[in-house]
Amino acid sequence: MTKKMEYHNPVLLKETVDGLNINPSGVYVDVTFGGGGHSKEILSRLGPDGKLFGFDQDEDAWENALPDERFTLIKENFRYIKRFLRFHGIKQVDGILADLGVSSHQFDVPERGFSTRFDADLDMRMSKKNELDAFKVINQYDENELKRVFLDYGELKAAPAIAKRIIEERDYKAIETTEELKLVLSRFLPDQFKNKILAQIYQAIRIEVNQEMEVLKEFLEQSLEILKPEGRLSVISYHSLEDRLVKRFMKNGMFEGEPERDFFGNFSVPFKLVGKLIVPSDAEIKVNNRARSAKLRIAEKRSVDSSDKKKR
Repeated sequence: MTKKMEYHNPVLLKETVDGLNINPSGVYVDVTFGGGGHSKEILSRLGPDGKLFGFDQDEDAWENALPDERFTLIKENFRYIKRFLRFHGIKQVDGILADLGVSSHQFDVPERGFSTRFDADLDMRMSKKNELDAFKVINQYDENELKRVFLDYGELKAAPAIAKRIIEERDYKAIETTEELKLVLSRFLPDQFKNKILAQIYQAIRIEVNQEMEVLKEFLEQSLEILKPEGRLSVISYHSLEDRLVKRFMKNGMFEGEPERDFFGNFSVPFKLVGKLIVPSDAEIKVNNRARSAKLRIAEKRSVDSSDKKKR
């Protein structure tokens, strides 16, 4: 049984919830419930008529469900946010909060395989229901697929060589644990850059296993449909791949290309940025090391009759 105390302090707690501009009688969603830290803060600002829905696919997090009649925990991946909110009779909400990436708890449980600090089976699944795990990625993907994973999600220049080395080793013997993977790739891990490169390798595998980029895109697109006009989206990301998607979507309402322009060269965008990029203070990073790479972006959905347009 997972204990609540194993979950660490939520990152950018006040700033992220402040960004939602809470309406005490509003409806809010915390799509990355985890230890419930952000959710508790939202609930503290809601009145008796307010509602909060939490999403989490990780079975460990379900133990933290909050005993509050205003709160509902949905035990699913937040890529299905629209479907499950509708199941609960909710078509639009006042605000959505997302704290992306791996939780401190997931990093701290050795057998999950997320951390470079521990030896564990190759797993890295955020939900045990997922069929794809790190073992299958490492031992069943062909060389081109492995190269894609390490290049696209780890941004590793040595991706082709890393993929080739894995194929060579597994032709001899399956790679079953994180320690075995480190040994196989030891030539790519010089002492001065070992931790950085290992983190990139683990990140690449984890993103592939959990389809994190696809999930994030699906979530962001649905958030635009679900948010009421003037509803807020508050998102914390932890690496450049996530942050680029969030930044671009909040700016243009799309992930690639440019918005269509009218005859005069103007274009409408669905969100209005709220404030500037927010990063943790040195004091917060000192207390919570996970916060060191966090980036918070906040956006507000424009009103339907908004005439605010951008011009090149």
